[in-house]
Amino acid sequence: MSYKNNVIDDAPVFRSRKGGHLDPSQVWRIVKKSAGRAGIKKAVSPHWFRHAHASHALDRGAKISLVKETLAHSSIQTTGRYLHAKPDESSSTYLQV
Repeated sequence: MSYKNNVIDDAPVFRSRKGGHLDPSQVWRIVKKSAGRAGIKKAVSPHWFRHAHASHALDRGAKISLVKETLAHSSIQTTGRYLHAKPDESSSTYLQV
């Protein structure tokens, strides 16, 4: 067991009823059932939540370095894939004219 930022690295994010890690098949069932309840028709996966987390955090102004560390990416280029250009945005709005 190791610690990083006062957090146990192998501590479960979501605990099973017995207090341990959820089995991957349990996570898949929960995600699929929750997507159905929410009316989501597209294919979703547990990893989809990672993508959504990164995209939404960056869209809302989170620093890319923070998202990189949160998702434990080894490279800032990996995190940069979640930066999406929007058709109605322009970098010119950040220039003082």
